[in-house]
Amino acid sequence: MPKRVRKKQTSILSYWTFRYFIILCTSLAIIALCAVYWIMDTAKSSRLNTAALLGQEIAERVVTENGELRIPPKFDRLLDSRTSFFEINSKDMCLLVLDDQGNLLFSRPKLTDSEVKKKLTDDLGDSRDRRFMAITTPIENGGELKGQVTLLQSKRSLMYSPNEMILVTVLLLTLILCGWFTVYLLSRKLSRPIRKVAVSARHIANGNYDVDLNVETHEQEMTELVASFRDMTLKLKQLEEWRALSLAGVTHELKTPVTSIKGLLLAIREGVVTHEEANEFLDIALQESVRLERMVADLLHYNAFSSGSLEVRKDAVELSALVSEIAYQWQLAQNEVPVEVVVEPSAADGIIGGDALRIQQIVVNLLNNAKQAAVPERKLRIEIRLRAGEDHIAVEVSDNGSGITEEEQPHIFERFFRGMRKKRQTRGLGLGLTYSRLLAQAQCGQLWLGSSSPAGSTFILELRRLRPLPQESENDAKQMVNSRAVLDSGLQSQGR
Repeated sequence: MPKRVRKKQTSILSYWTFRYFIILCTSLAIIALCAVYWIMDTAKSSRLNTAALLGQEIAERVVTENGELRIPPKFDRLLDSRTSFFEINSKDMCLLVLDDQGNLLFSRPKLTDSEVKKKLTDDLGDSRDRRFMAITTPIENGGELKGQVTLLQSKRSLMYSPNEMILVTVLLLTLILCGWFTVYLLSRKLSRPIRKVAVSARHIANGNYDVDLNVETHEQEMTELVASFRDMTLKLKQLEEWRALSLAGVTHELKTPVTSIKGLLLAIREGVVTHEEANEFLDIALQESVRLERMVADLLHYNAFSSGSLEVRKDAVELSALVSEIAYQWQLAQNEVPVEVVVEPSAADGIIGGDALRIQQIVVNLLNNAKQAAVPERKLRIEIRLRAGEDHIAVEVSDNGSGITEEEQPHIFERFFRGMRKKRQTRGLGLGLTYSRLLAQAQCGQLWLGSSSPAGSTFILELRRLRPLPQESENDAKQMVNSRAVLDSGLQSQGR
């Protein structure tokens, strides 16, 4: 396979300032060309009018009152003052005064008749040299043509002025530099917080979460970006710390029964204990293996659900009958601890959309939690009530156990969280309630802690209600199928 060529990366500052500079120069160059063309055209028209005025004044001064042509004295000085007044460059100008026969009366600079004929066409109306333009003013007296004044000026001098070109160039360069400098400052101000965020992101990618992202900006979007990144960094740090602690906790919880089983079996194999003691050690090892199996099952169930590979059905389930059956089966299996389970009669009969097996897992987990919270001084009593709403049915599971402390209540649904009392008394991973809430949400329901005190706790499972189907026989069949699925699935104990 051909090797991919990685494109060269550049900073946002260089990227945008360079492109803006090119766009700005192109745009201003077009504007400058249009402006220069307009200036040259306007200057040419203005200088032609000025030359015509100068020719008109000369024509009036070279004719006498009796109609004769005569060059007045000090005429050169007069021309100097007029050319200076009209800002005409005398070096690029040729002035000719001719009579009606085309004879040369005055020229500036000095020319001969043959040189005049080389400069003007035969009709004396235009210049033979295309680089020059002739401005001709007739000399008249009483309506009679006496001669003409001809000014020859270079076309370049008519359209081009060094001062104007310098002004246009200075303005163009000023606009380019000011525009580029403005974009440079804006891009630099924009790229600085982004660059700091990128540097901080690299530190986080390398595992360093202690980044000091001290960026102050006035732009709302940049402020939100920096604040969001700072919050994300804090959350990632907390998650990393929590992951390390959780991994250590899970490892410890799994290692404990393995170590216990290993020690018990070694004691039996090496003959440290015999007969009844050996059987007792085997029973203990079997109990530890059951706990270990339960913790591994919790991990497998949770991982399967998190990866989306755990199927959750959406059947029509008669909740009241299902909950009564679950409570009855669970109570039958409780031989070591005396427990009273009361399912209060309720008129909350209705069909919910859910998975009977998953509902059983949730309810059994709540019952196991109530059992683990039992207080030795009083007999454990668990009450199950059904409350019907317009669109939902709620299952309330209440116990008279030790309750949950206020400090631990906000965290009981977090992964791998186990309260101090549970850590001392019960082995587990702390995935039961987390998994149960995920199962409830997968069925468009919810699970939460209703209340808790030293007198007991109440958990509430809420599931969406379905309208009764028109054919009762179909409902009965579905109820029987779902109840049988619960009976066949068996009881699955889960720790909090």
